[in-house]
Amino acid sequence: MTSRPSVWQLVLVICLGVLAISTAAPLVRLAMNAAAEQTVGFSLVLAAARLILAALLLAPNWRKLSVSQPSFTSVQCAIAAGVALAIHFAAWITSLAFTSIAASTALVTTNPVWVAVLSWVWFKAKPTRKLLIGTGVALVGGLLVGLGGADSAHVSRQPLLGNGLALVGAWAASFYLLLGREAQHQGLSISHYITIAYSTAAIVLLPLPWLAGASYANYSMTVYGYMLLTALIPQLVGHTTFNWVVRWLPATVVTLIWLFEPVLSSGLAFILFGEIPETIVLFGALVLLLGVAIAVSAKNTPSS
Repeated sequence: MTSRPSVWQLVLVICLGVLAISTAAPLVRLAMNAAAEQTVGFSLVLAAARLILAALLLAPNWRKLSVSQPSFTSVQCAIAAGVALAIHFAAWITSLAFTSIAASTALVTTNPVWVAVLSWVWFKAKPTRKLLIGTGVALVGGLLVGLGGADSAHVSRQPLLGNGLALVGAWAASFYLLLGREAQHQGLSISHYITIAYSTAAIVLLPLPWLAGASYANYSMTVYGYMLLTALIPQLVGHTTFNWVVRWLPATVVTLIWLFEPVLSSGLAFILFGEIPETIVLFGALVLLLGVAIAVSAKNTPSS
């Protein structure tokens, strides 16, 4: 789609993307439980498998990409975005071995702060006052969700390590979103962009499990099934959706919408693993929704 989509199309796609991306953390935890492993090595296996499978499913796009002859700048941006994506997944998926789903997803979706700062520095896109207020309110809500979900019997006793890795994942994801937006503005279609970015991330992640002493082999079919689902649902549907939306909406607003992920992921964690959200989590979700509403209603939001 080259013309700007209508409001209802954007809303529909955003809802689909949020639902899809919110399955990521529960699927990772299901895979860890099925393999009876919560190690750094296995976390890297899950991160790499997710991108390798996604890249393989997109392989037919390479023929069309060679014909379209994209600009050198757009390809550079897509490759850089792929490297950032690899760092994001290596850090964030590993964090789920050490901290709760609620805490991890709340911290990894602190992108609005980092995207706003980077947009200001790179594109001179000074955020409006209303956008800053909405961002601050939404982040407080997201952190309340994370703090409320920090107590879980299903995770390791190293929450500081897990939370730190989730924060690194947030920084990397911010670069990934902005570089993806720039690649598309330089002429890459969404299908060509994700083909380059996901393939680059897969190549970067491929050797990491071996370096950590892990293997891609000898897991049950259930584990491999969860790996495939992470490639299909949160990656090809969820991430691709947000990569497309960021072409039409300011990156800061897109990352604010992404803050719905910890709320839905926490709900799934409660259903699947009994990670019971406390009152603070519910309150945090309401604060988050309020912040997003304030930010999205900003009239003169810069196209960052």
